[in-house]
Amino acid sequence: MKKYKIVGLTGQSGAGKSTVAALFEKNNVRVINADLLVQRLYRGNSICLKTVSSVFGADIVNPDGVLNRELLAQRAFSSKDNTRLLNSIVHPFVMSCFLDELKTAVSENPDIIVYDAPQLFESNADLICDFIVSVVADKDNRIKRICARDKITRQQAIMRLNAQLSEDFFRRNSDFIIENNGSLDILKTQFDSIFKKLQIVQR
Repeated sequence: MKKYKIVGLTGQSGAGKSTVAALFEKNNVRVINADLLVQRLYRGNSICLKTVSSVFGADIVNPDGVLNRELLAQRAFSSKDNTRLLNSIVHPFVMSCFLDELKTAVSENPDIIVYDAPQLFESNADLICDFIVSVVADKDNRIKRICARDKITRQQAIMRLNAQLSEDFFRRNSDFIIENNGSLDILKTQFDSIFKKLQIVQR
């Protein structure tokens, strides 16, 4: 029986998942970030990038070999089918990278390892998690945050949200829910309560 617990951290885009991940790190918890793994996979002349560009168009890769993320997002989030198609290509690569990172993390003898993954359920990574924490927020709040963060229009933000899982799905399939519609202090209070429960379970 393994001595550590894997906590899947996920949630809706713009809900504040990254803020919660930072709170785990401040509590000396090892966090593996799926977005950083994807960035690594999209670098250079990788097999992952070649496969994605063969499906979504060679022009998503700039002449200097760098991925045009805005163009890929525009095409991938234009429909749920396109989003699923992108996920089906990228997720196996990400899972392989995650398992490599997990081996390194386990060697450090942690009590808890957090997998910060916006596509946790879509990649089936939830199956290897002991607990799942999802961050949710009202749609208007998420739209404002996405527009400010990614410098995109409200319509582009809505299109992106429509291609994602619903709040009801996260609520039904998670062990813990953090609602991020208020202040940072309110968010921290919810986090502290959940973190204490995870520590008690681990003992």
